[in-house]
Amino acid sequence: MLIKILGSAAGGGFPQWNCNCRNCGSFRAGSFKGKNRTQTQVAVSDDDHAWFLLNTSPDLRLQIEATPALHPRSAGRDSPIAGVLLTSADIDQIAGLLSLRELQPFRIYCTTSIRRILQEDNSMFAMLNRVPGQVSWTDISCDGSFCLQDERGVGINCRVFSLGSRFPAYVSPDRSLALKQGEALLGVIATSSSGRHMAYMPAVPDVDDSLLEQLEETDLLLFDGTFWSDDELIRVQGSGSTAREMGHIPVSGVEGSLRKLAGLRRPRKVFVHINNTNPMLDETGPEYAQVRAAGWEVAEDGWSLEL
Repeated sequence: MLIKILGSAAGGGFPQWNCNCRNCGSFRAGSFKGKNRTQTQVAVSDDDHAWFLLNTSPDLRLQIEATPALHPRSAGRDSPIAGVLLTSADIDQIAGLLSLRELQPFRIYCTTSIRRILQEDNSMFAMLNRVPGQVSWTDISCDGSFCLQDERGVGINCRVFSLGSRFPAYVSPDRSLALKQGEALLGVIATSSSGRHMAYMPAVPDVDDSLLEQLEETDLLLFDGTFWSDDELIRVQGSGSTAREMGHIPVSGVEGSLRKLAGLRRPRKVFVHINNTNPMLDETGPEYAQVRAAGWEVAEDGWSLEL
C-alpha cells in the first residue's frame, strides 16, 4: 500500500492565517526551525492506479497539484482519485469535497449519519450530485469491513470503528440526537494486499484498552497529534476550550498519548493533524526531542510511505 501525506496540520494549517502565537510569529519572521504545513490530508493506493482520499481537507486542490500521482493521466477531464472515505463531518475533513464538484465520478464512503448531515442539512453539497453518476454514496457501518474500490473492483480493504459520539458544533443538538451517536467519529484500519495494516485516526478523544488492542496489530499508525497539552489553547489565547473538550487527547501528560501508547512496539508511529500552537512543531525544542526519543515521528507535508 502506498500512502501519501498531502497535509499534516490541524484546521487552519501552519502558520494559521489569523494567529501570531510564538510558532506562527517566529515562522513568519524566518526564525522558526520547522516546516509550514497544510491541513491534514492522506491518500492511499494499493496499485498506484486508483487512489483513495482519507477525508478531504480545505487545502485539497493545492495538495493535489503538489502530488503528481493525483494528476489527470489522459486528455480532457480525468482523475486517478476513485473515492473518499470520511471519518467525521468536521469542516476540516469535508470542506475539500466542494473542490471535487467538477463532474468527475467518484465514490464517497461514510456512515449514514455523516451522509445525512451532508446531503440533508447542507445544500451546498448538492453540487456533488448535479448530474446522474457524478458521485455515488456508500453507507458504512461502525465495526464493519468494506473495500474501497475503483471501477475495476480493485481497492483496499478497510475496517472502521467508533472513536466518539460528538458531532461537529454546526450540527444542532436536536439534529445530533436524531443521529446515531457512534457514527460521529471513526478510526480506520486499512489493509494492504500484502497483509500489512495502517491505522488512521486524526481525531482521538481518548485511548482505552479496546483501542490499544486494535493498534497492537498495526504496522503504521497515523495518530492525532493536535495539541501538546490539555490547556494549550487556554495558555496561548488566554481563553478557550481544553484539548479534551475539543475531542483530542493531548500528546503530553500522564494521560496523554505518548504515555498511553508507549507500549506499542510494532507500528511505526506518526503524529498527524498538528495544531499551529503545538510546540513539537519546533524541531529545536524539547517537545520535539521528547517525541523523537519516544519513537514517534511528526508528519510533514509531502511524505510518501509504503506498506
